Amino acid sequence: MAPYESDHATGTGPDEDPRTGRRKAARYVVPVAVVGVAAATIGLVPALAASGDPDLPKITAQQLVEKIAKSDVQRMSGTVKVSTDLGLPDLGSLQGGMGSDQGDSSADPRTKLTELASGTHTLRVAADGPEKQKVSLLERDAEYSLIHNDKNVWGYDSASNEVFHTTARHTGDKREHRPSATPDDFAKEALKSVDSTTSVTVDGTARIAGRDAYQLVIKPKQSGSTVRDVTIGVDAKTGLPLKFTLTPKSGGAPVLDAGFTKVSFAAPPASTFDFRPPKGAKVTEEKPGKDEHGPDFGGQFAPGDLSGADTIGEGWTTIAKFDTGAKGEKGDKADRQGGAMGGFLGSLGDQVSGDFGKGTVFSTRLVNALITDDGKVYAGAVTKDALVKAADADK
Repeated sequence: MAPYESDHATGTGPDEDPRTGRRKAARYVVPVAVVGVAAATIGLVPALAASGDPDLPKITAQQLVEKIAKSDVQRMSGTVKVSTDLGLPDLGSLQGGMGSDQGDSSADPRTKLTELASGTHTLRVAADGPEKQKVSLLERDAEYSLIHNDKNVWGYDSASNEVFHTTARHTGDKREHRPSATPDDFAKEALKSVDSTTSVTVDGTARIAGRDAYQLVIKPKQSGSTVRDVTIGVDAKTGLPLKFTLTPKSGGAPVLDAGFTKVSFAAPPASTFDFRPPKGAKVTEEKPGKDEHGPDFGGQFAPGDLSGADTIGEGWTTIAKFDTGAKGEKGDKADRQGGAMGGFLGSLGDQVSGDFGKGTVFSTRLVNALITDDGKVYAGAVTKDALVKAADADK
């Protein structure tokens, strides 16, 4: 897991650099965007505990963000509940039927990725330093485990008795030891989005997984975003995010709610990371291909990004643009090529038009995508109107 990167943090105190008036970098680093915004963006009003919540020392949003960045938990274990509601069908069941057709091992982490995109799942996570990590996805009658122990990465699907094996990537990143798909991962991604288009405040305290925590709230200032807010429950002692909740502007259940239900910061037993293929298991060996370092442990579970795409706009209303090069056909040829599938896909979206021409908007509760008839795709956590406006401006 990559660290938050910055050359300095704002503030005053004994670590202040007399040449710049800024505090020198300590052993931790924080997001550049977070520490570089004005005080109006990062709330300076300390959190106050509500009735029944733990009475913790006052802290500002700036201090709490720095506390998250300083967190260096190397040994931990716990149970994480992840609920995702994008308004999509159960991708887990769809993926299960696709795996064998594609010839992939059911124990390959990549075949498990879509299962976290919908529904509610329970994960058991454990870490003991940068070379021992484990994530287990608990299913109704089975369990899938991804285990990193020194140079080896094992994936095991008990339902099919299949094993996936490859070698680990060692980057020297001290924070890489934390299991992916935990609130810490999602919080890290959210903090990357903090800039002058964002409001960051502390909204009281809470008890999470039996521990005292502060509540950090991140809200877009811009209109056009589909995000209402992000709430991060931060462990008061260690600074580790214990809960992450993303709520859409449309209301209802959170789009993503990931939180520890149990957590311990004691070293897990060494046996936690031991693995040998069970008798009779089918073992698939994969050697590193284009990536000479091999796969990043847990990366298959981490939130994705669109960093490789062209972008329009800024902040929370950033829109990714792709050009598929697939120009729409007209007339009888289009009818023959599109067939029933084209009509089916069209029925799933909303037909729109503008200066850009015509297209179809496909919507979830968070991310929307506009596919134009001339093969361009505009996608982001923005409203349909924002996509049409971007396509018109890009004409």
